[in-house]
Amino acid sequence: MAEREADPQRIAPGPLRIAMWSGPRNISTAMMRAFENRPDCAVVDEPFYAAYLALSEIDHPMREEVLNSQPADWRVVADAISGRAPGNQPVYYQKHMTHHMLPEIGRDWMARCRNVFLIRHPARVLASYARKRADVSLRDIGFAEQEELYDLACTLGEPPPPIIDADDLLNDPEGILRALCSEIAIPFDEKMLSWPAGGRASDGVWAAHWYDSVNRSTGFEKPRPRPDLTDRGLRAIEKDALPIYLRLKRRALRPARP
Repeated sequence: MAEREADPQRIAPGPLRIAMWSGPRNISTAMMRAFENRPDCAVVDEPFYAAYLALSEIDHPMREEVLNSQPADWRVVADAISGRAPGNQPVYYQKHMTHHMLPEIGRDWMARCRNVFLIRHPARVLASYARKRADVSLRDIGFAEQEELYDLACTLGEPPPPIIDADDLLNDPEGILRALCSEIAIPFDEKMLSWPAGGRASDGVWAAHWYDSVNRSTGFEKPRPRPDLTDRGLRAIEKDALPIYLRLKRRALRPARP
């Protein structure tokens, strides 16, 4: 697939800002690892997390630590991620959680980014999430918010936002990452396919609770069989989330080759 030329009028001057939108437990940290392993890329980990906690007053693991680690004013966050990348890198990868985008949080800054969407079958998301947090709702896993943000991104004048299905990525990391790099007009780098084990200085403080698995990883692993949810409550959430997933899945990127 031929690489596209970037449109300098589409986003604000400065780095290529990649806003990667996913729900939790969606291999989003592994994708962040892949981009951070590029020598031309800086990353930021869930910059709206503290703002989400402050506005929602929801009880999350490590709530106070998160609130103390980031600005809780979403306007401050939006200004920061609309500017230069750390280290003045030319690529600025931003890992965003869709459920963090409460109605009170503005969206105008999205027009200064190349928006990309990372999706995963809700059964996989729910099985993983329930192992980390006992209480879970459709709102917690961000499917409805991901659909709303995708529809908004489609109106921003950029090319259609790329969508990546997590299973497709795990089954063919190079093919999917090549396709994504082509869509966002950056060269593919083989360094995206593997990374050193362990944490990163760029990880959010919440890594201590959520990132144990990715910290053991050194690359993308083949997906396991899809779990069969036995809990009635989880199955009900899966039923509500599945139509959204299937709608976005139909637009997912296909693998590319050199």
